[in-house]
Amino acid sequence: MKAPLPPSRSTAVLDAIKHAIITGELRPGQALVETDLAGLLGVSKTPVREALKTLAGAGLVTMSPYKGAAVRIVDDATARHIYDLRRLLEPEALARAVTARAGDWPAAAAALDRAEAAADEADRSLATRDFHRTLYANSGNPMLTGILDGLRDQTALVSAAAWRHDPPSWADETAEHRAILGAATAGDAAGAAASLRAHIEAFALRNFPDVPELPHLSNEESTI
Repeated sequence: MKAPLPPSRSTAVLDAIKHAIITGELRPGQALVETDLAGLLGVSKTPVREALKTLAGAGLVTMSPYKGAAVRIVDDATARHIYDLRRLLEPEALARAVTARAGDWPAAAAALDRAEAAADEADRSLATRDFHRTLYANSGNPMLTGILDGLRDQTALVSAAAWRHDPPSWADETAEHRAILGAATAGDAAGAAASLRAHIEAFALRNFPDVPELPHLSNEESTI
């Protein structure tokens, strides 16, 4: 993790631990010992304890009175449920941003460039997270954005789980990302949403093929 932090910087402690989880430095199932984390970050155990409670509330950490805290393990079925929620919500948010001409597509393109130039999986994952957030951030509904931010953190755990399988198909994902951005930049809200939905579904099928597929809703049936 990063260099030691001043004891009063509780937010920095939270961010440092969260970053280590999201990038896979702290792996799913790994024990999170307060004393060890406090020593690494140069702080007392109090901000570490508070950070772990916050991360448990966000679904990134599990806490047991007997085993203590650990990075949450996401099984394949839970992963598919997370991606099902993203499939339902994220394309709608993107379509709204495109329709309102509110999307920051240069920032999305920059995030893709960083992802494609990344030297390792952690950097690529962080850049991809930035790309996806840019797609939905300007939907005009802050509650929708907040829900998707929470799913974005859950997706980080799913990505760590996916790395247990065959290496991720970066070439496929890059082409899918470019198609989404191309439609968004062209002002094609329906096309951008459809491409994003297909991208989310394809990731789930590639990485969790043994989990039964969840039912789909047609555009006419959707309640969003």
